[in-house]
Amino acid sequence: MPPVRLTPALRVLAIPSAHPYAERLRSTTPDARRVVHLDDPAVPGAPAGQWWPPTALDAEWVRRHADEVDVVHLHFGFDAASPADLRRWVLALREACIPLVVTLHDLVNPHFTDQRDHQARLDVLVPAANALITLTPGAAAEIERRWGRAADVLAHPHVAPLELVGAPRPGEDDDTRPFVVGIDLKSLRANVVAEPIVRVVSEAVATLPHAELVVDLHRDVLDPIHPRHDRALLQTLADLDGRGRLRLAVHDRRSDAELWEHLRGLDLAVLPYAFGTHSGWVEACHDLGTTVLAPRTGHWVEQQPMLTFGWRPGEDPDEGQVFSAVQLAFWDRPHWQADAAARAAQQAALSERHEQLYAALLGRSVGAPTDVAGLHSLSTDDVLEPVAAT
Repeated sequence: MPPVRLTPALRVLAIPSAHPYAERLRSTTPDARRVVHLDDPAVPGAPAGQWWPPTALDAEWVRRHADEVDVVHLHFGFDAASPADLRRWVLALREACIPLVVTLHDLVNPHFTDQRDHQARLDVLVPAANALITLTPGAAAEIERRWGRAADVLAHPHVAPLELVGAPRPGEDDDTRPFVVGIDLKSLRANVVAEPIVRVVSEAVATLPHAELVVDLHRDVLDPIHPRHDRALLQTLADLDGRGRLRLAVHDRRSDAELWEHLRGLDLAVLPYAFGTHSGWVEACHDLGTTVLAPRTGHWVEQQPMLTFGWRPGEDPDEGQVFSAVQLAFWDRPHWQADAAARAAQQAALSERHEQLYAALLGRSVGAPTDVAGLHSLSTDDVLEPVAAT
């Protein structure tokens, strides 16, 4: 009897590997898979566990470690490299015959007001990638228009832990509990335009009986040397808090457990994003049953059912639409929440599709037979029952 030849496991390096999104793409049944997900290379001089700036995003690193990696899958962190650095990096990958997969999470970078450098980086990465993935059909259409390339649309996996997905919300049967609207400004990321959103939402909430607005802010922005410190905004928030128009909560960055508790306590989460592409916050809210009100300034409106409003560049949000949406959220109480079993099935399907893609790029077989054509079709509807938005 001839000896059995075992196919070596595929070695995949996600950049970053330790990011929660990349971790969600890994099989939950590793014994049934032939893929090894490599750890982030150590960052010189950084604490253990810090992945940024990505060490592997360097041409020399690729040349030194080319025999240790089969596929590279880039998600985030490439703003640490210049377009010239990225050109050298993709050339090193090509010389080493290492396929590059790029998931385009951010066609617009939410951390920068000036998008020119980000666009220049994408102009290197998108044409060079062996395979492109994005999260929504709208983003895929934009990629096709801008670069003439097709991207596989693979839905965002769950963000909250499965034990909380679909779970009953605290106090949902308590008629004495106020209706809580939340705006999380966090550390005032570049795409957060706070003042007009806070103003119009506070006015809308003031018209509702037994409702309150909570505005959350990270403590670091109180420091005058913080790059996003905004003295006028802080004064406005303090004034509205003093007048009882909102409750200002200033705190350090929350742990994951604290974040889930916070979101579960909100009836309506308002996204203050003037621009962007996709949102993990939307997915977390959907997991936990928190209704989302978001501007139509990004493709996140395609991720899950939500309430929306218009917001043209350079203008204030559409106040009438914000008012109407807040009123609808209060009086109709729409409830869109993921199901844990469906989310688990979705995660399994996503990990399977990614592993098939990696194998197809290397001409190898992993798990179920590779269906390259099918890689273009996975969306939320493949693994979740469609939900009608109102």
